Amino acid sequence: MANPNIVTIDLNFQNKTQAIASYLIRHDTGAVLIESGPGSTISALEAGLAKEGLSPRDITHVLLTHIHLDHAGAAGWLSRQGAQIFVHPNGAPHLLNPEKLIASATRIYGDRMQTLWGEFLPVAQDQLTVPMDAEEIVIGNLRFLPINTPGHAEHHYSYLFEDVCFSGDVGGVRIPGYPYLRAPMPPPELHFGKWRESITRLRSLKFSHIAPTHFGIFNDADWQLTELQKNLDETERWLEEIMPANPLVDELRAKFEAWMSEQSTAQNLSAETIRAYDLANPLAMGADGMMRYWKKIRTTS
Repeated sequence: MANPNIVTIDLNFQNKTQAIASYLIRHDTGAVLIESGPGSTISALEAGLAKEGLSPRDITHVLLTHIHLDHAGAAGWLSRQGAQIFVHPNGAPHLLNPEKLIASATRIYGDRMQTLWGEFLPVAQDQLTVPMDAEEIVIGNLRFLPINTPGHAEHHYSYLFEDVCFSGDVGGVRIPGYPYLRAPMPPPELHFGKWRESITRLRSLKFSHIAPTHFGIFNDADWQLTELQKNLDETERWLEEIMPANPLVDELRAKFEAWMSEQSTAQNLSAETIRAYDLANPLAMGADGMMRYWKKIRTTS
């Protein structure tokens, strides 16, 4: 089994369980979080910490897999409680100065920004650490290895801790209870080839447990990586069938949502599980990511 000292904190995103996790690991003088979650779930994070007899000021370090709002939105707030924030080199500038990131997200979410994501505060320079790929992070008696894993985003690290890989989004979205997962494919940096290379690299590390941010710790990492590879291959083949007709983005969204609905029916997913998938991995955004990939990468390569 995975290390029993790893605690999964359910951030109850939009009042839905099993949508976004933050992982807590104690060390000699405090605790580490893998993922901060968004600013909108700070109260749920505080409640989860309180269950463990901790407060936000006990969090000494936060390791972010990447800077998307559902993973990193509360990092600035946690830094103000005293935490040191770790992030991929490509993500660091956006934590120091999040205006562009907020503006980009606002174009997508509009007046839902505050409800969905809450406040995104900057991280001070002296509270930001930018480890290099495979540069061991030592925190008290804990050891983490950041692994550069693009494909979902260019600013994505997975973190290896003992026999567990905290895979962020590059390991897929998998809601407990079903042998099923989805690959989250938002714009602007979706890249199928790089994602496959990331899977190959993760597989080479031979861990047995995988902990995607959406959602939970699973003991069949090899199955998950194999299933993820199949998912990517099937999705790219589907895209190759759809895109020669040059659909508009709304049409691509509708077709993709219909295809995912077929999968949900085939898997007998419950309504609550489908809602968790939709919150963790909005399908319209996936269609937008595929559209951008096709036009920017496939048609120019």
